[in-house]
Formats: sequence, C-alpha cells, structure tokens
Amino acid sequence: MGAATVLVVNAGSSSLKLSLLDGSEQLLASLNLDGRPQDRNLPDLTAAIAGLGPVGAVGHRVVHGGSEFTVATPIDTAMEVRLKRLIALDPLHLPGAIAGIRAAQKALPKAVQVACFDTAFHAAMPPSASTYALPQRWRQRWGLRRYGFHGLSYAYATRRAGELLAKPAAELQMVICHLGAGASAAAVNRGRSVDTTMGFTPLEGLVMATRSGSVDPGLIVWLEREQGLGPQEIGDVLEQESGMLGLAGTADMKAVVDAATKGEPTASLALDVYVHRLRQAIAAMAAAMGGLDALVFTGGVGEGSARVRELAVAGLGFLGLSLEPLANWNGHGDRHLEAAGSARSVLVLGAREDIQIAFEVRQLLGA
Repeated sequence: MGAATVLVVNAGSSSLKLSLLDGSEQLLASLNLDGRPQDRNLPDLTAAIAGLGPVGAVGHRVVHGGSEFTVATPIDTAMEVRLKRLIALDPLHLPGAIAGIRAAQKALPKAVQVACFDTAFHAAMPPSASTYALPQRWRQRWGLRRYGFHGLSYAYATRRAGELLAKPAAELQMVICHLGAGASAAAVNRGRSVDTTMGFTPLEGLVMATRSGSVDPGLIVWLEREQGLGPQEIGDVLEQESGMLGLAGTADMKAVVDAATKGEPTASLALDVYVHRLRQAIAAMAAAMGGLDALVFTGGVGEGSARVRELAVAGLGFLGLSLEPLANWNGHGDRHLEAAGSARSVLVLGAREDIQIAFEVRQLLGA
C-alpha cells in the first residue's frame, strides 16, 4: 500500500469499525466487529486489524480529548498515559478506543498511530458558549466546561458542504445536525464551531436514541434526595433507557416514524418531542452565529429519515428554509434539498468520519 493509504480504527461503545482508505478517499476495504472492543480477545482484535494491513499510518477515532488534546496527536507511551487519565470523563467510549490502539500497535508495529478527537473541532468555541455558570473554583479544579462532540463528523460535513455549495467553508454560516443514535447540532461559523448542543458529556442537548438529552439538573437532585436513587442508577437510565426508547419503547427512529404515521400515541409524542427539541436547537445555533447560509443534515437519522427532515424544516420557515419534497423523499446521496424559493440552502450528507480521520492523519504527516 502507498504512503497515502490510511487504516481508520473507529472504536464505538459497542462496536469496532475498520476502514482502509487510499489517497483519493476511496474505501478499499472495511470490517465491522460487534461488541465492546475492550471485551474482545486482544489476539482476535489484532488479527482483524492485521488482516487489513500493511499500512503506513493508522488513524484512531477518540471521542473525548478533554482540554489536553485539541488536534490530531501521534500516539506514544506518554500520550497513552495522558489518555487513560481521561477515562473518567468518558467511560463509555475511551476504554474501547484504548483497546483499539493497543491492538493496532500489536498488529502494525511499524505503522504511525495517530489519535483524532471528536472534541477537537469544538475546542476553540468562544468562552460564552463553552462556559458553564458554575463557581470558578469548580471550573478550574475539575475542568468543567462544554466540550462538544461529533467533531469529526462536523469537520467532514463542513468541508463537503463547501464543495456542494461551491464556496469555501470560510465564507459560510451553517447549522449542521448530526442525527444518529447520538444526536447533536452545531453552529459552524466560517469553518469554526462557535456553539453546539452537547456539553461536558455527550448526554446534553437533543433527544437521542437511548439518551435523554438535556433535563433539569434539579430533577436529578430530586431523584437522589427524595427518591433515594443512586448516581449509577440515574446515569444508566439517562444513558441507556431514555430518549426515544423511554418515550416510545423503541430506539429505532424508523419504527417510531412508522408507528406515528399510523397514529400510535406514544410514538407520535416521541416524534413530536424529538422534532421540538431539534427545531429549538437549529434556531439557537443560527442565533449563535447571527446568520445562516445553509442547514445540513447528516448521521443515520439525518440521512435516512425524510420525515424527520420534513418536520424539522416545516417549523423553520422564519429562517428562510423550505424543502423540495421530491428531493427530500426520493433522492439519494449527498444533495441539495431546498425548494426553488428557499432563501437558504438545505443539504443532506453522508457521515464520513473515516474520511476526516484519514485527512487529519495525512495533514499531520505532511502526506
């Protein structure tokens, strides 16, 4: 394989995705492994990764970089030690990322290993957007701030949207919605994130598949103080039993939309709550920039649910947004969705964190 070929290791909370990309961003091979990476046998992981090699460089998706890692970073022993210290910030994803790193190092000992961070895209958010209204002693001692996530998806979507709009990203104001099992929205002002809906953890913000999104902190305090629930139980319910699952009994958006279309009450409520929060977020992100050129949908739900896009945009006419129904319901791939009279562009894009990771690896290595 040439020097431009990059193996992307994407360790999620319950899966490991491997993608081999050449220098023109073409996918040469891929492999998806179900199950938490940290629970898998190391030799099995090593064999799976080695089977896609040899390569000169490996790019790892790491969800949380804290305040320490704000750019793609070569992985060495000292860096791994620093990364382990961040596990408490993201116990759901970081152990899997570390397992993927160890397996790749063992499988491809001569390859350069690079960590690419989902939080990096938001690292330069203005203090007005990143600061919680908490005592300074807390913020300084524990690094309490809004980090934001899905940054690799946002970085790719920013570049790709610029291509479709035939304008440099540095000239565009975009609200990008990454809607999948995890969901968030971001204000991307002239190529830079200036606000986003996720915060200290990926739990804040929009309603998600099994995550609640934002809830009143006083509700959490009340559950602990008055109902005797412990932090572990509350955390597990907010992460794994809430969101669309808690509202409709299923985390599958397609199933929710189908049931709501048939008039099923709990599914209808779930979809209404989801769309209500989404519209709020889009308007808030536009306000954070003081303008809007384009609204972008990406992620599994963003790409796959024409109904969610339709409902979201239907409430945003005051922002100059309207959809062309045929493009929204019948088209395929990256495309424009706006109606002829829409004052703003509406795009749908495939989520390609793998392309962004390979791009950042090549930038770091000067390839």
